[in-house]
Amino acid sequence: MTDSGTAENGNGNRRRGRDETEEERADRMWTELIQEVRVAQMGVQILFGFLLTVVFQSKYEELSTTDQRIYLVTVVLGAVTTGALIGPVSLHRLVSGRQVKPQAVRWASRLTVLGLVLLLATMACSLLLILRVATHNGVVPYVVTGVVLWYLVCWFGIPMWTRRRHSVR
Repeated sequence: MTDSGTAENGNGNRRRGRDETEEERADRMWTELIQEVRVAQMGVQILFGFLLTVVFQSKYEELSTTDQRIYLVTVVLGAVTTGALIGPVSLHRLVSGRQVKPQAVRWASRLTVLGLVLLLATMACSLLLILRVATHNGVVPYVVTGVVLWYLVCWFGIPMWTRRRHSVR
């Protein structure tokens, strides 16, 4: 193995990647996944906690029916997002020691991606509601669309482009 993370095969050709077993790879990927989930969990839990308090504010009764519906959809999205992003922790705890870590990592990864999609929807609805109430401006849907597009680029576009561009075929 060289300092650059490449190894030589029997023919003197260099290959990229790690020399690890499936279990070692699952352990590494699990550690990375949990670190990533921690970041998303923190954000969604703060947002969800904030959303839960809105209904108890006196101004809630003054919201239009449309804004109240947006709020309810946003709260439900926040709840299911929290479930999806906490799911990998529960999954790990319930299957720990059962020698299914590679499968658990795959399912946890799927839950995390689902959680990110749901977080995108929760953020969009939260922004829509806040901007509607704060500005009463017809430009709000366009601003929210622009922010959603930005999230799509940052959260999915750039990672997928990087994956395609730099993955070894």
